[in-house]
Amino acid sequence: MRVKKGFKARRRRNRILKLAKGYRGRRKNCYKRANQAVERALDYASRDRARKKRDFRSLWIVRINAAARLSGLSYSRLITGLNKAQVALDRKVLADIAVADPQGFAAIAKIAAA
Repeated sequence: MRVKKGFKARRRRNRILKLAKGYRGRRKNCYKRANQAVERALDYASRDRARKKRDFRSLWIVRINAAARLSGLSYSRLITGLNKAQVALDRKVLADIAVADPQGFAAIAKIAAA
């Protein structure tokens, strides 16, 4: 007697096909193609979540360096000075201050230079 996979297999396939919604061609409605596409998409998504963190950190560093050089410091001297002065501002906050409030950043740079 033949055993049909029935409910559980259909549910598993439909879960994958739902994730493939919006894809082009057979990738959206053929299970095998959709499964390959969804697996690859999930791999890229997890890889790029880590990459996004790296990209933002490097963007913050570029912005801080540009603002620090306007104050006559390099990025590394600014960060070292802030650590020695025990100023607990992370790079994200420093970059936001550098963009939004140049005078405030200059005051922070003055603390780091001292």
